Amino acid sequence: MALARGYAATDATKPLTPFTFERREPNADDVVISIKYSGICHSDIHQARNEWKNSNYPMVPGHEIAGIVTAVGADVTKFKVGDHVGVGCFVDSCVGCATRDPDIEQYLTDDIVYTYNHFEADRVTPTYGGYSDHIVVKEGYVLSIPENLPLDAAAPLLCAGVTLYSPLTHWKAGPGKKVAIVGMGGLGHMGVKLGAALGAEITVLSQTLSKKEDGLKLGATHYYATNDPKTFETLRGSFDLIISTVGSSMDLNQYLNLLKVDGSMVLVGLPEHPAPIAAFSLVAGRRSLSGSSIGSIKETQEMLDFCGKHDIVAEIELISAADINDAYERVLKSDVRYRFVIDIATLAAE
Repeated sequence: MALARGYAATDATKPLTPFTFERREPNADDVVISIKYSGICHSDIHQARNEWKNSNYPMVPGHEIAGIVTAVGADVTKFKVGDHVGVGCFVDSCVGCATRDPDIEQYLTDDIVYTYNHFEADRVTPTYGGYSDHIVVKEGYVLSIPENLPLDAAAPLLCAGVTLYSPLTHWKAGPGKKVAIVGMGGLGHMGVKLGAALGAEITVLSQTLSKKEDGLKLGATHYYATNDPKTFETLRGSFDLIISTVGSSMDLNQYLNLLKVDGSMVLVGLPEHPAPIAAFSLVAGRRSLSGSSIGSIKETQEMLDFCGKHDIVAEIELISAADINDAYERVLKSDVRYRFVIDIATLAAE
């Protein structure tokens, strides 16, 4: 066992604090990674504060992990010491299960081992995430980060990036397609960048126009405020695809009516309260309402390669480990442009 240093939630009501714990010894198929940066995802806050009622403590959050390989097991063939790598939302699954499909692995939730707030395959050993100095991960769940991408700004690609890339590619966003991204936050700004790089015409639908300049700079062609009722009149029947990244409740019927015939609206944000759907909003235009969650390991690597080709990374604010609790509060106030990333080197000062 090797000692690791990190930051942990020990209770739903307490701030995260420095935490020392043991990482398991690497097996022959494992990769040991020195974590350099870890993004802060809103789901980290939900789980640290037990808002999803499934939290295990102590909990070391973090599933947007970027680092450098420091050791590999004897059976590892894909990675070598010094490689730039990432770890996303899960670190193991049942590779021998008859139901396993590597293209939709993220949806076979009974077989997945999540990066934190979960248990290893033995169902006893807890998993600890990226708010820590190193991690041991099976080779098949380690992602290669293109060398031209800076590790700090690449870290959020491991969740925020693939969470938008997956629906954009599944619903075939590309040339000739009009796509709306609802929300201009950590997820939404990645949707703008990726959708534009795929060749789609991107419109941002944000509550206000306060981030319009950013949205247009990142690749959007149009930007509308949803607090203006005229927006929903002007854009009625305009879009092939709408992706909602927001975590607050909203009138989905208003947005469904912005779709063309056969258009699709996809939810990747997780509002706390259910929203009523009027059947007419769907049947009138043969429209679809769907959801999408992260991406498979295969799809995540595809996304990283795409980002490397197009020089796409997240817009970030780099923080020290001591600022994690303040960052959580700022995320809740939407006071970040656009993703907090922890500089793990600052753990040494704790």
